[in-house]
Amino acid sequence: MPSLGSGKFDRGYIISIGGCKHQLDDIVAEQIRSICLSASASAVIVNVGPSSIEHQLDKVLTNNGFEECVEISINSRQDANNPKHLERMSDKELIIILGEKPLQISTIIGGTPVAKQIRKLNADGVHVVGSYGAAALLSEHMIAGGDESVAPKQDGVTMAPGLGLTNRFMLDYHFEQPGRLGRLLTALSYNPFTIGIGIDEGSALFISPKDELQIFGVGSATLIDPSNLQYSSMGTAGSGDYISLFGLQMHILAPGSRFKAADSKAYDEHWA
Repeated sequence: MPSLGSGKFDRGYIISIGGCKHQLDDIVAEQIRSICLSASASAVIVNVGPSSIEHQLDKVLTNNGFEECVEISINSRQDANNPKHLERMSDKELIIILGEKPLQISTIIGGTPVAKQIRKLNADGVHVVGSYGAAALLSEHMIAGGDESVAPKQDGVTMAPGLGLTNRFMLDYHFEQPGRLGRLLTALSYNPFTIGIGIDEGSALFISPKDELQIFGVGSATLIDPSNLQYSSMGTAGSGDYISLFGLQMHILAPGSRFKAADSKAYDEHWA
């Protein structure tokens, strides 16, 4: 479950960036800056992995209105227990998590003071971005890997606990890559109470405190909604069997589109 925080503030945005280049489009950076209400917004980049990832996100952020952007490197669980890192995160309006593999990131920071601090800060209004593997990490039910298949299979996905900023959505990145649909469908057959979202390269999914979704960037997002699921064969399937799923709904969100999860309504800002 997402952290309750202090209960004094609205939850911050959750932003998942598709793709694997650790880049931030100016359009996305501008939108991120627009949701930071302070006149002197600051950000922290949490670089997670055995070795730090090279990027230029700090330059993009400062070029788009952020006054300060600091970085902390977390290469081990010992680093994730360092109280100095918590101090450097505590006064920022934006946290960006970088990492290549979702399971690797969660293994390093899962359950540590850094992870708990990110959850608490997001609950108290700090916006949290996940890039590349960290895009999937933001969910409670995290897609850690899977087979390349268009159709869902009983063993077609590897699941693990994520950071848990949202349990309403299950996120997957680099979705235009072949085989991602099958593993997302398989993940939903295990968790039919959540909405599955695949995010394309170059696009960013913004999840508002009221669970309204919006896409920015150059790609789209694919939403699979199992709320009206009529039948699933997952419960009787054997190892490696294909899964039948009846009654799923699919929505494609292009840049500028919004989706209200509360009432499952989508609309396009260009036509609204």
